[in-house]
Amino acid sequence: MSIPGTPVAKFTVWDYVVFIVMLLISASIGIYHAVKARGQQSNSQYLLGGRQLTAVPVAMSLTASFMSAVTVIGTPAEIYRYGAIFLNFCFSYAVVTIVSAEIFLPIFYRLNITSTYEYLNLRFNKTARYIGTSFYIIQTVLYTGIVIYAPALALNQVTGLDLWGILVATGLVCTFYCTLGGLKAVIWTDVFQMGIMISGFLAVIIRGVVIQGSFERIWNISYHGGRLNFWDFDPNPLRRHTFWTIVVGGSFMWTAIYGINQSQVQRYIACKNQCEAKLSLYLNMVGLWITAICAGFTGLTMYSNYYQCDPLTTKQVKAPDQLLPYLVMETLHDYPGVPGIFVAAAYSGTLSTVSSSINALAAVTVEDLIKPHTSLSDQKLSWITKGLSLMYGIICIGMAALSSLMGSVLQAALTIFGIVGGPLLGFFLLGMIFPCANATGAISGLAVGFLLTLWIGIGGQVYPPLPDQTRPLPLSIKGCLFNITEFPEPVTGSPWTTINPVSELNSRPAIANTLYSISYLYLSPLGTMVVLIVGLIISLLTGGRKNKVDEKLLIVKRDLLCCFSSAKTNVHSKTEITKENLDGIADSGKDNPTFSDQELNYSEKENHIQSTTYL
Repeated sequence: MSIPGTPVAKFTVWDYVVFIVMLLISASIGIYHAVKARGQQSNSQYLLGGRQLTAVPVAMSLTASFMSAVTVIGTPAEIYRYGAIFLNFCFSYAVVTIVSAEIFLPIFYRLNITSTYEYLNLRFNKTARYIGTSFYIIQTVLYTGIVIYAPALALNQVTGLDLWGILVATGLVCTFYCTLGGLKAVIWTDVFQMGIMISGFLAVIIRGVVIQGSFERIWNISYHGGRLNFWDFDPNPLRRHTFWTIVVGGSFMWTAIYGINQSQVQRYIACKNQCEAKLSLYLNMVGLWITAICAGFTGLTMYSNYYQCDPLTTKQVKAPDQLLPYLVMETLHDYPGVPGIFVAAAYSGTLSTVSSSINALAAVTVEDLIKPHTSLSDQKLSWITKGLSLMYGIICIGMAALSSLMGSVLQAALTIFGIVGGPLLGFFLLGMIFPCANATGAISGLAVGFLLTLWIGIGGQVYPPLPDQTRPLPLSIKGCLFNITEFPEPVTGSPWTTINPVSELNSRPAIANTLYSISYLYLSPLGTMVVLIVGLIISLLTGGRKNKVDEKLLIVKRDLLCCFSSAKTNVHSKTEITKENLDGIADSGKDNPTFSDQELNYSEKENHIQSTTYL
């Protein structure tokens, strides 16, 4: 192990070998599924894996898609600086899983839809569907480009890996296996990449325990350094992370991802029956817990190594995201290939997130923008979908290149991505909960909610919250083996803030310390509630009481029953879903109607809709 504060080693040949092998295995999985399905892969099979997937691989894919390289690298850095309160997200994951499995999944399931935004067409109108699809495409392309670029930059500056070579290589490999193998390739590469990511975490934790002598010492150092701050029940909404901001705000934020986001929904509705789909979500919850705990222990391990000589203060690294790569290169460089495992873990996070995004982007484009306006054969649609996968892969690589020119806008782009989720969640919930909601009210509510959260989010970027709201924990350089006078202790938590609070405090408007300083986690519930309230009021003012809505588009009591009872609503026929067969789904068979070879007939569905008047 090198002395803290000194330059670290760079990548070796064996590290490159491990990393390249990971890329080759990922690509080979795509080739395998492409060859296996050659000549018999319909568009449904390409996008939904033939709707015959089982719970375990889907659950691992859901977890891997959540665990981007930003998570692999960023979460330990978060705990290093702000403490283990981040692990309260485990409560949020439980809430999100229950809500997604028992409320959203049954509705999407019985409607036999490929794109979640098809629901908006059935519940409101085509305009609502196009708005939802457009929101998703823009935010996903932007976010995916950042997911590719941000970790590449952090690893480049610490390990010496060629930035553009890695960007293009990972982007092309991901696009390659997505385009060839479809959803099955994406899911099975996610399973492989999930194992690599956990291995990367374990390598860091085990090495940390060896260095410190025991896990008890890591725990004690973390305790005395204030990092074991699991509980903080401060109700102040301006506090960045408390129990309430994480559990309440985090639940809304992740429900917008697991409940309605195409990248996640497309996976669990590809299971062979509803019970398997629900099981995949609950197994995914366990996977999220394991991931969060591994990331948490990695952060505490990192703190135990640098608690007396912080690399940020000593300028050994330039940004928090570089802390974990720096630790890996410093503590594991004597073990050939092990740093390569960590880099493979980080890029596995990138590949899993990007692959899910590419596949989902192709799905919503075909189902929402192309299919309703054409009468192409299934084979032609399959080729178009593959072409779109290739196109979106190239666009995401291009967005990654553009991200390199954005500088501080990167964080703003991530914030905007989060801002969109809350209003979209409100958009869906308005239709699912309130029969009186109409298209005019829903679109108006979405516009108001989005503009409000966008305004607050941009304000928070221009005037970042002061350290008394974010509350970074103290760092030290007292144990550094060089002249510490060159690196005075930061006054207010710099370099973790983007402003100088002493010089700029007087120039901040009053709103910067109130509304703009609200916890970023509260943006989602705020956006959701505004959409619900505004949408409901406008709907009632525009004749919503006389609305006629199909019961199957609403949340009903039977959705909350056990999956085994819901699994009875099955059909085998290849007829179109209309009012008659939606109302009379047989109570026999093994395949859920979502997974039969059916397509929604929107015109017939709308003409024969089950009528219920709400006064």
